[in-house]
Amino acid sequence: MIETLIFALFAILMITAGIGDCLTMKIPNWLNGVIGISFFAAAFAVGMPVEQIGWHLATAAVVLVLGFGLFATGCIGGGDAKLLAVAALWLGSGQLIEFLVVMALAGGALAVIMKFWWWIKLEMELRGLDQEKSRVKTSIDLPYGIAIAVGALFAFRHSWWLEAPNIQLLG
Repeated sequence: MIETLIFALFAILMITAGIGDCLTMKIPNWLNGVIGISFFAAAFAVGMPVEQIGWHLATAAVVLVLGFGLFATGCIGGGDAKLLAVAALWLGSGQLIEFLVVMALAGGALAVIMKFWWWIKLEMELRGLDQEKSRVKTSIDLPYGIAIAVGALFAFRHSWWLEAPNIQLLG
């Protein structure tokens, strides 16, 4: 039962981060904190080995440093960098490549969708449709939390949490 709750908890938290980023263009620190702290609670609840916790922490630390490098260059926001790290904390090094590849693909799709949205907005402005203009977001900033959530949820299905011999999801 606890394993099912852990799976649902991670999914709910990541989806919340993605939707919140889409709506506000921000991923609050408290949400990243809850995602990070819930990892430790979940790891303790299912008896994750200390060595495994250490590898997950090391993976998160590396991703945090790389994420803040991307933040410093203006590629992603600070909330995105922290969300990357807490997602990596949950996933560990074994799923890191899968997570990053799926996240990048989802981010590319998101960029195409957002560019198309921006083009529609520009067309409406050029045609002078003032009533509709106020309904369309003018920014083409990407809510990359969506791509991070998609990558994390995709990679989670192959993670330690679902592969460990002592965990029986939905069992």
